[in-house]
Amino acid sequence: MAISRSFVNICTDRLPETRDFYVDLLGFEVGFDSDWFIQLSAKGSDATIGIMRRDHELVPEQARGTASGSYLTVVVDDVEPVFARAKELGVPIIEEPTDLFYGQRRMLVSDPNGVAVDVSSPTAPPTAEFGYAPA
Repeated sequence: MAISRSFVNICTDRLPETRDFYVDLLGFEVGFDSDWFIQLSAKGSDATIGIMRRDHELVPEQARGTASGSYLTVVVDDVEPVFARAKELGVPIIEEPTDLFYGQRRMLVSDPNGVAVDVSSPTAPPTAEFGYAPA
């Protein structure tokens, strides 16, 4: 089996606000925009995010409630400009940028749906010791 792509769909009642959050804060680009689904893509990357109207018929019943027990991680080259932009936009900040023991600097924000978004940047080269080493 070969996986051709994988992405998360954020189910929401606030499509425009959610789209604008990821576009304005993180620089995602809109690839498709309708009244029930929005596809976002990161510049220069295969990373994508789907935003889907919570009550749409294609959303499984189990996914129509408020998400819990997960968070979204977006790795950028430098978290500091994103932090400055988050403050400028009035984005709810859960945790200011903090250096972590495994070589990343991380901040946590909340999107318009209450989804926790981990925005991280490397502070040291990745190693297998912490579960990731590029091929």
